Amino acid sequence: MDFVYTAYTEDKKLVKGKVSSTSEEAATELLSYGGYRVIRLKKVTPLLDKEKLLAHFSQIKTQEIVMFSRQLALLLESGTDIVTSLDLLQDQIANQTLRRIIAEVASDIRGGSPLSSALSKHPRAFSPMYSQAIAAGEQGGNLEVVLRQMADYMERGVITEKKIKGALTYPFLVVLVAVVVVAILITFVFPSFVSFYAELGVELPLPTRILIGITDWASHYGVYLLIVILAAVGVIYAYIKTPAGKYHWHKMMLRLPVVGRIVRLSELSRCCRTMSLLIRVGLPLPEVMAVTIRGTTNKAVEESLTEVQQALIRGEGLAQPMAKRELFLPLMTQMVKVGEETGNLENTLVTVAESFETEADDKTNAAVGLIQPVITVLLGLGVGFVVLAMLSAMYSVYGQLNL
Repeated sequence: MDFVYTAYTEDKKLVKGKVSSTSEEAATELLSYGGYRVIRLKKVTPLLDKEKLLAHFSQIKTQEIVMFSRQLALLLESGTDIVTSLDLLQDQIANQTLRRIIAEVASDIRGGSPLSSALSKHPRAFSPMYSQAIAAGEQGGNLEVVLRQMADYMERGVITEKKIKGALTYPFLVVLVAVVVVAILITFVFPSFVSFYAELGVELPLPTRILIGITDWASHYGVYLLIVILAAVGVIYAYIKTPAGKYHWHKMMLRLPVVGRIVRLSELSRCCRTMSLLIRVGLPLPEVMAVTIRGTTNKAVEESLTEVQQALIRGEGLAQPMAKRELFLPLMTQMVKVGEETGNLENTLVTVAESFETEADDKTNAAVGLIQPVITVLLGLGVGFVVLAMLSAMYSVYGQLNL
């Protein structure tokens, strides 16, 4: 960021100028090193702040926060103080948005704020769960350990996301290529055949007549159909953006065949991982539930977790209220009960999370393995029908002309 300043030089001359620095304190310090005595310093705020514009559109990847957490833990373990560690990391970060955030965090810490408070001002980069865990680490004096645990936790999420994307990439590409091929055949190749056959005045076979009918209908009404589809998608999307719509959409996702089970397993494993981590860093159970709820993106899951939290505050524990909710699978409620009775809840939750993650991976792979041949067969039938319609017409015309 840029600052304009008014200052006295060492020979008592009044000068004005502009300096770039990460914060007001750093700019003052920089000018002092240059022999200036600052009497006025003001941040420049242009009409179009390029830095803020970049920050608005730039995304911070989870892997970047993982790397930052690991490097910060390493520097703190080596005895480097927090401000110096952040300054060192800031110079190594390529993402301009994250670099600016780290500079602001360092500036807040220089002003007396704890790390957790400084991080909580930037929820786009550091989630509420991250800030809460850091606060617990500061209170317990094990900040380096918490940073490593948070890095491990987020990295598992990145790995899971990559698995899902990788599994869905092939079916998506197959569908895309097939749609493009069929569109080219129907739009450019088939019409020339139709006009040619029309000039000959011959009778066309049934597959060709069906395809001609579909093509004619699409040419006359396809635009209207597309408008209706886009309008319907727009209305559904707008409804899903409302609180009620989002809740019903998330609830429906949990009840879908095959997909619903995978979504439920993924959501519950994430909750178990979160709760285990927060218990390990020393947060009390009601606060653990509050942070877990804030970190949940599925509104139906959030509703069930909130009900469990309220029961927990009333003194009912975790396992008993979980058993009353449809969301929580029997394995989870049984293991949580064992964890509560043995006082080993954090490790029990990790075991549940690992079990759910394994089952979710297996079901995802099985679903993708089933989808691929089904898509291949359906697309083969579609493309084959188009080719059949064209070839049968050619043979039919050839036979009739010979006669």
